[in-house]
Amino acid sequence: MNLKIIKILSIFVIFLLGFITHFIYDIFPNTITSFFFPVNESIFEHLKIIYVSYLLWALIEYFLLKKENYLKNFPSSLFLSIIFNMIILLAIYIPIYNTFGHNIYITLLIYLISIAISQIISYYILKSNKDFKFLNKYAYIFLLILIMVLIYLTYYPPNIDIFIDKMNNKKGLNNIY
Repeated sequence: MNLKIIKILSIFVIFLLGFITHFIYDIFPNTITSFFFPVNESIFEHLKIIYVSYLLWALIEYFLLKKENYLKNFPSSLFLSIIFNMIILLAIYIPIYNTFGHNIYITLLIYLISIAISQIISYYILKSNKDFKFLNKYAYIFLLILIMVLIYLTYYPPNIDIFIDKMNNKKGLNNIY
């Protein structure tokens, strides 16, 4: 399987994993699932969907890329695709949400577009002859810091709009807005 096929497959698998990860906390509400899965419908909590979906896919993608000899920049590709997906999603979604409100079809389309763009970025990082030595060396540490920030902000969300679940009048795990 060549790199283009793997990246196209990535788009659809990550998108489908997003559906699964969205409801894990609702099905299994406990401390561990609150760390990794959204605990409410705020924009911020949905960033966990991106993080976890990419990590789950990375467990499979690693072996596909290993077969094709594309592992040189795998850590950089994983970290940057997660970060870019989050940034792209927020940059597109927030203005549309603030202008038109919530629409599930638009939200899913934006999510799919942000995955596709981040996978194009990942493709070029993996295909690059440049060795991203620094980022490859520290990418997993950066990913660990990122999940720690996501966990912390689940329990101690600031009073900022993206942390507020407007459907349920909540922010964070237990805080009433």
